[in-house]
Amino acid sequence: MSIISLFLHASLVVQLIMLILLAASILSWVLIFQRGMSLKRARKAHEAFEERFWSGVDLNELYREVPSDNPEGAAHVFRSGFREFNRLLPKTRDNQAVLEGVQRSMRVALSREEEQLDQHLPILATISSSAVYIGLFGTVWGIMGTFQTLGNVQQVTLGVIAPSIAEALVATAMGLFAAIPAVIAYNRLTSNAEKQLVRMENFAEEFHSILHRNLQSRSQNDAA
Repeated sequence: MSIISLFLHASLVVQLIMLILLAASILSWVLIFQRGMSLKRARKAHEAFEERFWSGVDLNELYREVPSDNPEGAAHVFRSGFREFNRLLPKTRDNQAVLEGVQRSMRVALSREEEQLDQHLPILATISSSAVYIGLFGTVWGIMGTFQTLGNVQQVTLGVIAPSIAEALVATAMGLFAAIPAVIAYNRLTSNAEKQLVRMENFAEEFHSILHRNLQSRSQNDAA
């Protein structure tokens, strides 16, 4: 008995459930590769930007290098914070107000970056948690149909029961086939996304400290 043969001999409801699980499995693999590549690009872009940031480049020059149209990762956090810094600096002599404004701006950028990092991951979580139950429902439905059919048979043998039970169990097998890769990938991708977010948060704290030192130096120069 092949999978195709079992599918063709299954009831309409079980066939529909198998098709749903097949579509869920294909979707999960597409998302796994797409999010995996996206997170890998984000990590490399972050490392490249941090290397440029800590190379001693002038912050104004670095600000001009960062594209204003949809910057990503640490570059987005930097541009948001430095833009707010340059906007508030001429308007107030209160260093604390400037730093608070910078921090708020970077928090908004971090929140948007977190949304990008977690994009489509809830779909993987849904597939990983529901595929097994959908497959189990197909199996239960198939077994119920099998017993209803056996009620009209005078003599029941293993040869009669086994094919019908096998057809029903395929739904659970497909549910596991869809759920296992999805749950493994979800845990791994979520961990990578959290690590990337922590890297950006650490960068934001370091950048905030640099701006704080610059403001202290300005205050000391003004006092002198």
